Amino acid sequence: MSAQKIYILGGYQSDFAKNIARENLSVADLFIETVRSGLAASELDAGEINVGHVGNFVSSLFSGQAQLGGFFGHVDPAMCYMPASTHEAACASGSMALLAAMADLEAGRYQTACVLGIELMRNVSGDQAAANLRPAAWASQEWTETDYVWPCAFDNMLGLYEERYGLKKEYLYNISQQNFASARRNSNAQTRRWQFTENSFSDDDLANPIISGNIRKQDCGQTTDGAAVVFLATEAKAAEYAARRGISLSAIPTIKGWGHINAPISFKEKLCLSEPDGYIFPHIHSLFQQTLKRAGMNDLSAINGLEVHDCFNITEYMILDHSGLYPPGKAWQAIENGDIGRGGKLPVNMSGGLIGLGHPVGATGVRMLLDSYKQIIGGAGDYQIDNAQNVMTFNLGGSATTCASFIVGKSDT
Repeated sequence: MSAQKIYILGGYQSDFAKNIARENLSVADLFIETVRSGLAASELDAGEINVGHVGNFVSSLFSGQAQLGGFFGHVDPAMCYMPASTHEAACASGSMALLAAMADLEAGRYQTACVLGIELMRNVSGDQAAANLRPAAWASQEWTETDYVWPCAFDNMLGLYEERYGLKKEYLYNISQQNFASARRNSNAQTRRWQFTENSFSDDDLANPIISGNIRKQDCGQTTDGAAVVFLATEAKAAEYAARRGISLSAIPTIKGWGHINAPISFKEKLCLSEPDGYIFPHIHSLFQQTLKRAGMNDLSAINGLEVHDCFNITEYMILDHSGLYPPGKAWQAIENGDIGRGGKLPVNMSGGLIGLGHPVGATGVRMLLDSYKQIIGGAGDYQIDNAQNVMTFNLGGSATTCASFIVGKSDT
């Protein structure tokens, strides 16, 4: 359990369909606009925020701009001298920023924190974007024979499942189809207006071209410009905030549980740790367990929804396979039984996920937490989960090297 309760006061997400460079804007513009909009949406003054944490992977490569924490000083004069830091863990960068902010509040250093996740990625060519993302793997040692590291890496993961369990590709297409369908209900989703044909989720080389090995276009998450921000507070500050707004403290969602685990950066080394007759990545199952335990929960029966890291559909499948919902190798049952769909017993990625909503790398962990918050307050609009009491996130970086998870719910449920 956390040393003390950490409350989520609100937040904001940019429109992931926007191409920032085409609008003649910069990563600084995206940063400033997102934080300002988040403050307004949360009914907070800039002067109330004590510390800032930024999740970002490779702004210095995509935009030529580092030292992102310095942009808080341009959001509002009240933030001019606010302490801030930036955190990097590939696609889990946003979650690392959240954990650092929580630690600040739990230690009593500060009462409130602004956590921003941000990435600008669509301002370069596809080849350059792929090169910029290579360092999330062991750049000099892994998949050096290809320019497209991540489709190749997750094709290797798909191959593992096919070899060990005989995975049918139709289940992966089902995941993508569901996430694109969910994205159509999300007004911030990058793909909300995309159109598909009956062959888009098939082995049709024209409608769904091969990217690498068995990875095809609709198997992939998106290259996205975007940012998300949340505001965290201690119980004392949250009580002040609740009183000011005329609501009960118990109406404000809290982070009820969290998990954080790392594995060797080498994909081959991870496989050496695999259980021959069990989990391919035991550390991922351990992360589910530690997160649930910190929330005082025994299993997923108390969780009403998941926001998980579907950088590829095989990634979502792999995370489900390690969740404990079904025995190892049986995650296909969750798909076949409709468990993870809208109205199922454990809806997954109702936001659209990384495939449908979009994947600005450094923003994803923060965006997941924000969407969990929206579900708990009943503010998710057309993708709302009925009677959501507890929602869990699962965010990973690299080939499942850095993994983090949070459970968001109201303090009295």
